[in-house]
Order: sequence, then structure tokens, then C-alpha cells
Amino acid sequence: MANNHKSKRRRWIFLGVAVFVVVVGIVGGTTLLRSNNQIDPSKLARVERGDLARSVVATGKIEPLAKVEVKSKASGIVKQVFVDYGDRVRQGQVLVELDKEEVQARVREARATLLAAQAAQEASQATYERNRVEAEGPDVPFLKASVERAQRLHGDGLIAQAVLEDSEKAYQMALNKQMVALLNVSVTRAEVARAKAQVAQTQAALERAEEDLRNSTIISPMDGLVLSRNVEIGDAVSSILVLGSQATLVMTLGDVSEVYVKGKVDEADISKVYMGQPARIVVESLKEKKFEGKVTKISPLGVEKDNVTTFEVRVSIHNPSGELKANMSANAEIILEEKKGVLLIPEAAVIYDKERKASLEIPDPKAEKGRRKVSAKLGISNGVKTELIEGVKEGDQVVLQ
Repeated sequence: MANNHKSKRRRWIFLGVAVFVVVVGIVGGTTLLRSNNQIDPSKLARVERGDLARSVVATGKIEPLAKVEVKSKASGIVKQVFVDYGDRVRQGQVLVELDKEEVQARVREARATLLAAQAAQEASQATYERNRVEAEGPDVPFLKASVERAQRLHGDGLIAQAVLEDSEKAYQMALNKQMVALLNVSVTRAEVARAKAQVAQTQAALERAEEDLRNSTIISPMDGLVLSRNVEIGDAVSSILVLGSQATLVMTLGDVSEVYVKGKVDEADISKVYMGQPARIVVESLKEKKFEGKVTKISPLGVEKDNVTTFEVRVSIHNPSGELKANMSANAEIILEEKKGVLLIPEAAVIYDKERKASLEIPDPKAEKGRRKVSAKLGISNGVKTELIEGVKEGDQVVLQ
């Protein structure tokens, strides 16, 4: 009896344990199933309404519309600098003065040389005129007539032989003098030509010296802003007329009231870019602000690098306040299409099937895994956000894939 009683008690204990295990399993399975249906909040996004633009981005640097590297036509030492970087200048304003002592001395020397050459020309001209008059022989016709008259009178016995000889002698001397004068005319004509050439040469030397004197005052060729100042007082400056592009850079000026971004656009997107197309520009130092611009140049020739072909595009921006500085890194977002006040979902929430049909997943506790797929009709996308035309409504949640 005792053994039978113990056996029944064991059966009840085993039955109770079994029931407990079953209950725990059911509860645990239900809990596990419920937890599997819950979606991590970080994987959910809400459908919102906002503005969306489809665009391509050209990355480059801010550059002034007009930029000039100021170099000197004269060589010399910097004596005065009147402006610094950041200063606004007007066309014709004096920027830098070079030391003028040496060039002023050359101007004085050239003027003195010119005066001497002009005096020599006047003297040779006077000699030429005198020889020319003598070469014309103004006395020769009169003396010839005297000889002829003396010969007639001597033939008539009215004058002595000596008087005839004196008349002939005077006539011959006049002829000889005329011949010498004719020879001297050729010589002095050449001397006058040489004197004129010397005057022209010294005149040119004076003009060069005066030009160097003027060039030793360096002036602004444009209205604009001093972007950089590259010389200090005492620095040596070489002439651009002598060294060309290797000449000393004095300053860089630019017109920053109108700037542009020169960027590169991939060949896959260049067909969507056109002249006058609106763009938004963002610079690294002013990320919270966007500047409006438009496409003003599109290169007709692509450049291939690392098997990628890009086209240069220029986006111009009005910059009257001067906030945009030269050489700032910038992204020019060229707007291809823009919509305002449309429903937006993250691009990461979109599912595409083999036929490129779009669908979304939305939370649904009753569905398997707590989510349900719905078909969607999409509009434009910027790669991050996508326009939602049909599928869910504003405020609904979608599951990020």
C-alpha cells in the first residue's frame, strides 16, 4: 500500500512538471513571437511633406569673374605700397611706386643727348643750305655775260688785254666755286640725313626713358578687390617686358561682385545640363547658407581621366556682399527638376522587384514579422529622399531596408 501511494504521488509530480513546462513553452513562444513582430524604431521613418530637387553636383573652387595678375613694365626697387589685400581699388588708382632716381637720371641724360643731336642737325642743315646756294652759282651768269662783253670790247680795241683776262679769271673762279659747292651739297645732304637719324634715335631713347618713368608708378588696370599683395617695400621688381611670365608678381586683383564655380560634371549627367539652368551653391565655410546661381558655360570637349570622362561647367553667382571668397571650396548643385510640398520618403525605404516596380514595407503587428508590403508610385529622387505619389499617406511610417 505504501509503495502504491508513493507511485501515485510521483505521477502527480511528473504531471505537474509537464504541465508547467508546457505552460512556460506556450508563454515563452508567445513572447518570442511578439518580440519578433516588433520593429526596431531606428528602422522606421515617417512620411513627411517637403521640397525636393533632382540635381547634379559640380565640385570646384570659387573664382572671381575677372582676375588680373599685376606685373610691372619697369624694373626697380619698391619704394611705396599704397594698398593691401582686401582693399577695394578703382581703375587708374596708384598701387605701388618704384624708386625713380635711376630712371629720372636716364630721362635727363636722354633729353641732353636729344638737344645735342638737334643742334648738330641744325648746323648740318645750315651748311647744306649754304652749299646749295653756292652750287646754284648766282654770280656765274653775270660773270659769263661780263666775259662776253669784255671780249667784244677787246675785239673793238676799247679795252686792254688785262681787263679781258681779269674778267675771264673771275668767271673761271666762279665756275670752280660752283663745282666745289655741288660736291659739298652731296656731302652735307648725307650729313643732314645722319643728323636727322640721330635726332630720331635720341628722341626714341628719351621716349623709352619717359615711359619707364611712367611705368615705375604701377596703377590698377580695373575696378576690383586686392586678392593678394606679393611685394613689400625694398623688394626688387623685374620687368614683364624683359622676363615675360617670369616677371615679379606685384598684386592680384579680382572683381568679386560676380564669382563662379568651375566644376566637373560626369558624362552621364552632362546631357541634362543647359545654359541658364538654376543652381544652388554651398561652400564649406558657410554650410548653413545657400547661394543662388545659374549655368553660364558648358565645355563642348570632355576630359578623360582614369577612364572617367567629365565636362567642365561654370556656374555664376552674384556676390555683391563679398561673402564668397576666391578659392573657397564649393559644390554647385545644378537643379534638373524641383518640386515643392510633396510627400517624401527615404530612398532606403524603397524596394524594387525584378521589373523595377517599387513597393514599401509598413509596420503591421498582425502581419508576419510585423510588417506588410504595399505597392508605391514614386516621382523624382535626389538619391537620399524620394517623392511619393501613391502608396501611403503623410505621417505614416515606413520600414527602412
